[in-house]
Amino acid sequence: MRSGSKVKLCGAIFDAPAKQKELSKLEVEIGDPDFWSQPERSQRLMQQRKRLEEAIQSSNSVVSATSDIDTLFELAREGENVNGELEREIRAFQSRLEEIETGMLLSGENDKRDAIVTIHPGAGGTESQDWAEMLLRMYLRWAERHKFEAVITDRLEGEGAGIKSATVEINGENVYGQLQSEVGVHRLVRISPFDANARRHTSFASVFVYPQIDEDINIDIKPEDLKIDVFRASGAGGQHVNRTESAVRFTHLPTGIVVQCQNERSQHKNRASAMKQLRAKLYEYEMEKKRAADAKLEETKLEINFGSQIRSYVLAPYRMVKDHRTKLAIGDVDRVLDGDIDSLIHAYLVWRKTGKTAGDTKEDLPE
Repeated sequence: MRSGSKVKLCGAIFDAPAKQKELSKLEVEIGDPDFWSQPERSQRLMQQRKRLEEAIQSSNSVVSATSDIDTLFELAREGENVNGELEREIRAFQSRLEEIETGMLLSGENDKRDAIVTIHPGAGGTESQDWAEMLLRMYLRWAERHKFEAVITDRLEGEGAGIKSATVEINGENVYGQLQSEVGVHRLVRISPFDANARRHTSFASVFVYPQIDEDINIDIKPEDLKIDVFRASGAGGQHVNRTESAVRFTHLPTGIVVQCQNERSQHKNRASAMKQLRAKLYEYEMEKKRAADAKLEETKLEINFGSQIRSYVLAPYRMVKDHRTKLAIGDVDRVLDGDIDSLIHAYLVWRKTGKTAGDTKEDLPE
């Protein structure tokens, strides 16, 4: 296929001219002298402009990459040795297309929102607590890779190693929609670093994700329904944090939902963060009641134990990460644990939208 026809195909997929026309109209509105007099509207239009600019940039990058690959094929047909460069370009192109497709698959009501992630170890003491901390690190590294802001608002240290629980806010475009792929039980199989006999152990930890809710969404929280406790922060943070009662715990009595925050020195800031978490969890609580008949949601609430995992991370006797919903398997476990989970997220979004799995496809599995 000639480059011209490929460029035409990309243009048809992304419809860049239509988006450019829409952007031009938007720029006229933004240029109005009274534009900033309505903060909510101006903020919404600025976000819309950002999305259009990113869509146009994506279209241009795909057109450029398609042209480059076509040129390399032409050089190969002429006898040039461009195999290595061609392979690199195709891999990068495939990765970019998956990234764009991921964005297109995020069409849910809350997919574009920021997220609150909670992690809890299963039974197993130190083993599971250490695994929970590994998952926390994985999500923090994922956020770092995408230049998302991540703030640990609550962390309860384990006994000896790991964590008993953690809550982290991750702020960025489409974070909640992407991290829906992580909701459920995660299973780790490895030679235990805590076992003097070097035996293989299986550990479990659960992950749940809530959308961060804007102030314009009405979540009615009555003061009489809240039990508020203040206490001394148990984590790192200097003498001031541990000497004063700056940490805050909210218990919502009608639902039994408990949230807490202790990362700030100021009790006022911790209260604000805890209230944001509570609003998010109450919103999700109400949404769950409406989706009570949805079997898929119920599957995410299974006991943190054998048979309920959504994904397995095997470090011994072989090395593989396998998602049990999408059937995608990845051989480079270290890459995944270092935060490179985009292919797992993409496979989940495709599976959620179409029901199609990756079958027995394996990425970079060892021979």
